[in-house]
Amino acid sequence: MSTILIVEDDPINMKVFSKILVKRGGFEVKGTENVDEVILMAKEGIPDVILMDVSLANSFYQGKAVDGIKITQILKQDSNTKHIPVILVTAHAMQGDKESFLAESGADGYISKPVVDHQDFVDRIKAVINS
Repeated sequence: MSTILIVEDDPINMKVFSKILVKRGGFEVKGTENVDEVILMAKEGIPDVILMDVSLANSFYQGKAVDGIKITQILKQDSNTKHIPVILVTAHAMQGDKESFLAESGADGYISKPVVDHQDFVDRIKAVINS
């Protein structure tokens, strides 16, 4: 069973994503917005995929506020964690954002919120795991 780590600051989104991933995808789900926990779990090889919210209100790393782009950069620059696929999840889906977010972060995919098609959401995550 694959484990999905959800990095999300909205408890409602966390709950909705978890429910979809467990029920439709058969995934094990973990969730946190604590950056140190994210990095520790990644280094321990726990997640098969990380779903990363782009705008995080309460996430800090080494005393500085960080967003999902920065956390993804940290993970992708570490030889121990760079292999873990990161999918950015954001409501800020303006024209051109997807490309710039992917280029800037080094993420492996992009899903815009709200997630309307639950099966497509699960299928896109499975596709990243199986690639």
